[in-house]
Amino acid sequence: LGQWLTLSSRIFMVWLITHSIKPIQNEESVVLFLVAWTVTEITRYSFYTFSLLDHLPYFIKWARYNFFIILYPVGVVGELLTIYAALPYVKKTGMFSIRLPNKYNVSFDYYYFLLITMASYIPCKYMKMSGHFCLILEHTLGKVI
Repeated sequence: LGQWLTLSSRIFMVWLITHSIKPIQNEESVVLFLVAWTVTEITRYSFYTFSLLDHLPYFIKWARYNFFIILYPVGVVGELLTIYAALPYVKKTGMFSIRLPNKYNVSFDYYYFLLITMASYIPCKYMKMSGHFCLILEHTLGKVI
């Protein structure tokens, strides 16, 4: 579940927010979440590579299971600030929204979808994933550092 949550969140942030809304592409919050994601992936794949080579330095193992303590909140804050920066544009343009009446008799408001997404970030993403990582930390390193 955690991998799918991460993947869907990244697809959402890259394509449905950052790529689709040109005015926010220069926001500092975009740099914030992209740097967090980049360092996370470099650490993850360094861990996998050294593990496959059967030569895992302690620092790589430590980094793999401890960098999230800083990177996860930084990434979440960057994502939330980017969505927040997108709200005025989405509201003004009606982007990705479907209004009634239409032949399918369905309505969807992307602005309110973004608000609900933001409201769900802390309970659904942050708390669940942080708890999951703490369990991994305890199991792997023997204690939470």
